[in-house]
Amino acid sequence: MRSIFAVPKNIGEDTFTKKIIDYQDQYLFLTENNQLHSYVDLKQLKTGDKEYSNLHIDQIVSNAVSIDKLGVFKSEQTLSLSFIFKALGEPIVLVKDKNNEIIGYLRREDMLACMFREETRNINILRMLLASIPMGLFVVDEDCKIVNYNESGLEMIRSTEDLVMGKDARNIFHEEHINEIFATGKTILNQIRITDKMAVLVDYSPIETTSGSVDGAIIIIQDLPAVEKMSMEIENVKNLNNDMNAILSTIYDELVVIDRTGEILRHSENYNFDFWDSELNELVGKNIFDMEEKGNISPSITKLVLERKQKVSRVQEGKNGKKVLAVGNPIFNEAGEMQRVVVASRDITENTKLKTELKQTKEMTKKYKEELNRLKNKTDESPHEIIYCSSKMKQIVNQIEKVARFSSTVLIQGESGVGKEMIAREIHCKSDRFNKPFLTLNCGSIPENLLESELFGYTKGAFTGANEKGKKGYFEQADGGVLFLDEIGDMPLSLQVKLLRVLQEGEVVPIGSVTATTVDVQIIAATNKDLNDMVEKGTFREDLFYRIHVIPIHVPPLNERSEDIPLLAYHTLQKLNQRYNKKCYFSPDALTLLESYSWPGNIRELQNFVERLFVTTEDNVISAASVDQILSLVSKNKTKPVISEVIPLQKAKEDVENQLIRLAMEKYGTTIKAAEALNISQSAVSRKYHKLLHTNE
Repeated sequence: MRSIFAVPKNIGEDTFTKKIIDYQDQYLFLTENNQLHSYVDLKQLKTGDKEYSNLHIDQIVSNAVSIDKLGVFKSEQTLSLSFIFKALGEPIVLVKDKNNEIIGYLRREDMLACMFREETRNINILRMLLASIPMGLFVVDEDCKIVNYNESGLEMIRSTEDLVMGKDARNIFHEEHINEIFATGKTILNQIRITDKMAVLVDYSPIETTSGSVDGAIIIIQDLPAVEKMSMEIENVKNLNNDMNAILSTIYDELVVIDRTGEILRHSENYNFDFWDSELNELVGKNIFDMEEKGNISPSITKLVLERKQKVSRVQEGKNGKKVLAVGNPIFNEAGEMQRVVVASRDITENTKLKTELKQTKEMTKKYKEELNRLKNKTDESPHEIIYCSSKMKQIVNQIEKVARFSSTVLIQGESGVGKEMIAREIHCKSDRFNKPFLTLNCGSIPENLLESELFGYTKGAFTGANEKGKKGYFEQADGGVLFLDEIGDMPLSLQVKLLRVLQEGEVVPIGSVTATTVDVQIIAATNKDLNDMVEKGTFREDLFYRIHVIPIHVPPLNERSEDIPLLAYHTLQKLNQRYNKKCYFSPDALTLLESYSWPGNIRELQNFVERLFVTTEDNVISAASVDQILSLVSKNKTKPVISEVIPLQKAKEDVENQLIRLAMEKYGTTIKAAEALNISQSAVSRKYHKLLHTNE
């Protein structure tokens, strides 16, 4: 027990300074009318190493705390659990004698230390409570020895009492951190400790005396796997939230989530622009019922759902007269209480549908225009820019960037029309040879007897009909640059031998000459054939195959990168617009149809198809109906089913459904209008029509 040192609240400044000049204890008490009134923690007021004598009485009085909040321990009193918890809540406890007079006070830490020495029922309960704390707890004395712990702590460090009690804590936890808190008195948090036996997160806190010195420490640990599990759970919640936002952003209809009080919580990215007075994101946090009272919407479907506690469908009308079909769905918690209302709405006015379609067209046009400008700025040095947005073509472009730094032989493989020559030109453009010749020779379009002279050249009088001055071959003409050998799989075996020599020796011998000419040419070959299969059949030399197969590049067909189709179509259309000074553009449904077609002729077929649309269309907008009409002509096998015998009913239904969808698309041009005519959803028309196109290819 400590003695109480008290001064009157109205004491003079000089008298106060004299009384406190030699005072060393932490707590000072104040009296009022000769009665103990309040106390103050001088340590909290003291700054740095300054003495208490620098404190002023006004400062003491303004920070004083009433003693009414303190617990009172009476002589011969039996400790109760409620008194223990009250004592834990305040820094000191007053002590009274048998006559109910205050005779001193106990600090909280002094009292707890005494409690732990007493073997009473309440103290055992307190110890049990401390032992039940889920975090590990270790108490260290001034000699860094562990003097107390709880069972959770032992389990987390995978140890036993005999290996911990009385042992140096520095041999178990971070030695440098324990030394630091004894030296500085500062708390150290969130330190990871991993050994063969444990993986824990550790906090180090000093235990200080009244004078401010450190005479012990408390080490609190958490099991790292448990912390990691909590972190993973938080990450899972974030991922779920991201997934939900992604789903909301892709839904065509407007979705609004409202709580049971009517407050708007969140909404989808797509919403009915003309229905609300302002942007929907500005209404988050506002009450839907207030909006109904102001006449902004009528009736509120949320109120109906809350009243009926079931799904409700209604036509709602906005202040500006716009109408939407709204479907409200109640969301219940595990207790069966309604927590949320999710309202899905779709604008049922023709004007809004047309505006939405126009907006989509403008956004898509803007997107493709920006992408083309980006590509144009990126490839100003080359008129043969590669148009793409797919990940597969992105990989090829990245590969081109790497290959262009070297002069290795490149073999470009892919179906006819995928743009193999454009890939070759891009390599040449980005290489150190860009200011040297780029020559192209189609090995399958020149007769065998002429191909040799074209490749290697000839001297004067080499053969009948030869130029009297002779002629340089493609290898010599391309010296220092790039020679693109297209359709190399069609090269005769007799010439494959001579080509192999050029690749090996870097020399060519013109027809009619015996003198070799050194050439520096990078060979880029291309083919739409399976050279491996040709090697096995003996129609292509194996040694030549390995010579040209140094850097293979496979260009995927257009049907494997359908996301590139709208961009390529738009690019082709823009070039035609510039050439003929027109302003044609695709409708969204038209681009969707183009993207759904397989394009067996790849880019070449797509470009020809777009030019045909450009020439035959009468309006500036190229509609889905125009695309479908020409696609129907291209696909000659697209005939309407004629039922001439008994067939399964399901098959007959499918045939009729296909005819109706095709007729609706030919008549109305858009999936939205076709869906209205057929009385089914727009998404169903789009899905079935795309499936129909793929089936008829």
